[in-house]
Amino acid sequence: MERGLNVAVAGIPKTIDNDVDYIDQSFGFQSAVEAAQVAIRSAKTEAVCNLPNGVGIVKLMGRSAGFIAAHATMASSDVDLCLIPEVPVVLEGPNGCLPHLRKRVQQQGYAVIVVAEGAGEEVLGTSAETDASGNKKLPPIGEFMKKAVTDYFAKFDEVATVKYIDPSYTVRSVPANAADSLYCMQLAQNACHGAMAGFTGFSVGLCNNKMVWLPIPELVATSPRSMNARGRTWERVLALTRQPNTVENEKEPEKGAAQVAKV
Repeated sequence: MERGLNVAVAGIPKTIDNDVDYIDQSFGFQSAVEAAQVAIRSAKTEAVCNLPNGVGIVKLMGRSAGFIAAHATMASSDVDLCLIPEVPVVLEGPNGCLPHLRKRVQQQGYAVIVVAEGAGEEVLGTSAETDASGNKKLPPIGEFMKKAVTDYFAKFDEVATVKYIDPSYTVRSVPANAADSLYCMQLAQNACHGAMAGFTGFSVGLCNNKMVWLPIPELVATSPRSMNARGRTWERVLALTRQPNTVENEKEPEKGAAQVAKV
């Protein structure tokens, strides 16, 4: 605009973690949740094949937001424990995840754990190092949980066979499913519509199931968002896994303008 060029700048939010604020979901998110089901089913198969104390652990993407882990858990209904960055990880005690896990194993002979890659920093600590992309290095929560489960069962003179699966980029490198393909078509069309209407510096996205144009500065100002640990999504996860709720009772500050409405 400063140079007087007849150019429109239109953006389309991209993040597999689904942590762009305001929009209902980022493109590719549904495909990633669908792809995660393969890893969860494999973890369950491994756990069932190692009765009576078989445990399968799946680590999914989610550096600061647990949307993939939570939605994959709900889509599966085979998960007994879900750990996400927004909710503190408590290992032992009345609200400990390890006693809950052992109880589930006693009830059905096996258990399945889904953990987001950014979970557990309150237990493992926060790293000051960064990777080649400038992102903060995350602690190895998957390997940590594998050892924690093994050691906890050993306290009771029990042997747990724990299988750890890290699907990594296979979750986000799958072809788009039909829902995401349709969504991408709508995003592309509306980005063109906005540019041809004379707008610039905007991003297109689905808000409350309606396609809208959002100013890019406003969109990035409150992103990335986190999942509401007191919202409906997490309550549904708790209802499915029956795990203890480690969220404190005091009111949680919002981390994104549209957070409460979204989840």
